Amino acid sequence: MKNLSNNFLVAVIFMILSGCTSQSDKSSNITAVNKGELDRTNLPIQPPAREPITEMDARNATKPERFEVKAPEGAPNVVVVLIDDIGFGATSTYGGAINTPTFDRLADNGVRFNQFHTTALCSPTRAALLAGRNHHNVNVGSVMEIATGFPGNQGIRPDNAKYGAEILRQNGYSTAAFGKWHETATWEVSVSGPYFRWPTNSGFDKFYGFIGGETNQWDPVIFDGVTKVHKKDDPDYHFTTDMTNEAIKWVKFQQALTPDKPFMIYYAPGAVHAPHHAPKEWIDKYNGKFDDGWQKLREETIARQKKLGIIPQDAELAPIPEDIKDWESLSANEKKLFAIQMEVFAGFVEHTDVEVGRLVNAIDEIGELDNTLFVYVMGDNGSSAEGGMQGTYNELVSLNGIFGAETIDGMLKRGDDWGGPNSFPHMSAGWAVATNAPFSWTKQVAGDFGGTRNGVVIHWPKGFSAKGEIRTQFSHVNDVVPTILEATKLPVPKTINGVEQKPMDGVSMLYAIEDANATERHTTQYFEIAGNRGIYHEGWLARVIHRPAWKNKPLNTLQEDVWDLYNIKEDFSLTNNLAAEYPEKLEEMKALFEKEAIANNVYPLDDRLYERFNAELAGRPDLMGDRKSLTLSDGMEGIMENAFLNVKNKSKTIVADVNLKGNDRGIILCQGGKFGGWAVYMDNGKPTYTYNYFGLESYTIQSDAKLSGENAEIKLQFDYDGGGTGKGGNAILYVDGEKVAEGRVDKTEPAVFSGDETADVGLDDATQVANEVFKDLEDSRFTGHVNKVTISISE
Repeated sequence: MKNLSNNFLVAVIFMILSGCTSQSDKSSNITAVNKGELDRTNLPIQPPAREPITEMDARNATKPERFEVKAPEGAPNVVVVLIDDIGFGATSTYGGAINTPTFDRLADNGVRFNQFHTTALCSPTRAALLAGRNHHNVNVGSVMEIATGFPGNQGIRPDNAKYGAEILRQNGYSTAAFGKWHETATWEVSVSGPYFRWPTNSGFDKFYGFIGGETNQWDPVIFDGVTKVHKKDDPDYHFTTDMTNEAIKWVKFQQALTPDKPFMIYYAPGAVHAPHHAPKEWIDKYNGKFDDGWQKLREETIARQKKLGIIPQDAELAPIPEDIKDWESLSANEKKLFAIQMEVFAGFVEHTDVEVGRLVNAIDEIGELDNTLFVYVMGDNGSSAEGGMQGTYNELVSLNGIFGAETIDGMLKRGDDWGGPNSFPHMSAGWAVATNAPFSWTKQVAGDFGGTRNGVVIHWPKGFSAKGEIRTQFSHVNDVVPTILEATKLPVPKTINGVEQKPMDGVSMLYAIEDANATERHTTQYFEIAGNRGIYHEGWLARVIHRPAWKNKPLNTLQEDVWDLYNIKEDFSLTNNLAAEYPEKLEEMKALFEKEAIANNVYPLDDRLYERFNAELAGRPDLMGDRKSLTLSDGMEGIMENAFLNVKNKSKTIVADVNLKGNDRGIILCQGGKFGGWAVYMDNGKPTYTYNYFGLESYTIQSDAKLSGENAEIKLQFDYDGGGTGKGGNAILYVDGEKVAEGRVDKTEPAVFSGDETADVGLDDATQVANEVFKDLEDSRFTGHVNKVTISISE
């Protein structure tokens, strides 16, 4: 070996280490990558090994072929649209009374499924859709805000179940997500990160939207990537329009720069989740359309569904829950208020669908619509009954488990504002049941198809010839990623980033599109949300109605729940309970549920309701941990509620060291917004504390005297009454140790301040807690400077 040249020795060693691959083999390997023929089961696809270049002079050397991972030849673009909180019987496409022209258009040129299912709740459906796996299997058994300490419900999506977007991104796609995320653990939504489970680390190159479960459409809390940004200055601003503009801008830009590179868009507006916010002209389109009530709407809907062929001709209208009042028994004011609620919801739905249409048109304008697999899912669960029996002007009231704080007459007086910037509304449960027709129940009720049956349209002119047809095979939201992978000719990866991946639970739906009479392939599926549960198997459904969305307590204990049994091949709407007739079949189905539950980390079931909003009681991590104080300073803003000290139902002290300019104005420290929260601020030189109780009542304690001098220590001491949750307390203001004001706060908010409003130092982002003092963010900026402010809570 001594006589071998150094170059030859290097070459021999390199060939041994690289498996003696010849130059021609390596060149063909690179070509295979660029042609999309390489084995794609282990991601990321690595460049093939190369022999070292021995030519010293670049002028005499031959440049090797560039390594580049491209999507398979002819792979379609992908768009997944997921609308929030809307049921099977709401839209014109599925026989409903709400006009959805874009959904109609895509259905007329594509395929509708009439047995497509979701999980019955927001975060779980999104996790199942994006991962192709069951929601507990990816540790998202409920919404992020009520995660627990048990596997299956921890809210931490695992590395061995990466999202479909990551598979596409590592196979040559550009990927982008717009709108609602709601897939990041609550203790991971601060500037401290980690950002592993934010959209841009979950398969998406681009994200523009909000990170939590809901947002104010007029004043959203928006992130671009991981950076919080303020909404655009537009007098006609609406978030759905804004996110659509961003999606259109992105896809046109992406195709202008890389026209040969396919794109994937996940378009998930906050619409039509509460708050129901829509431009007035869209609401006015439905004026008077729902004056006949929810029972009449259900009857008209099922008739249209049969005419369209959406449901079998022998399907019956499932019974309306007994808690829902007969429309004719309502007072004139109840009817008037409830009709307004539905008009707003309908306007919100149509406005959203038309915004989807703008995205469709933009893709068509650049010539890409025919080769875009467009999966339009109308609802991540059934329509929501979380507004309770009478609806609510501020849905945070019912979210906190408070019913009766708002009156029919009081809400009706604000009827002209319903759906506008001064409202945060939700409709009555009666409308939720009606828009889930022909089924009985609603969102959260995982055992009933009113909670889990949703409309879906798949449109891909270049991929299949079926137009305007209906498919009846059972399918589930976890089938979406397998459908995308089959369409794009990509395998389910064995590993991603070195981590072995779980098998997918869903199956591709393309087989059903290709053959309307094909044998069903998704034959078993469990359902479970907070004790509501069910199991589907080969045409049979066994289910438990554990707790309707409008009740604070379950109907029975988990041990005493009563199971129903249905043959859905003969009973589309679940009207004929066969449990007594086929007890052995029911036991078989219950045993199957238990098997699936154990396999997917569904157990233990957790039907606690408001306790789970408390991280300590729920057993999940809390960013604040055991800390009893937090010190902040000027410029620290946008702190999400679950990344801040939990000051609810306890005493608190706020001490601020501030510099003053004289006659100062603006926020020192606040949390929440005009629909609930509190603020310490200066009002024309006077230290002030305001507690805003759901926008229903406001308590303000203010110094009589203006401050003089260049600095001051301003202290707020709030002594909570105790004796339960949501109680009042005594508030005292001090300046430099001297008491300057004192007053009562009669009631406080027990569980949640706001959907996505934040805690802020030196300003009040989004809507204003002290909305009678400050009109907007700029108006709320503190004219002085907060050197530091410490908030402390009692033991």
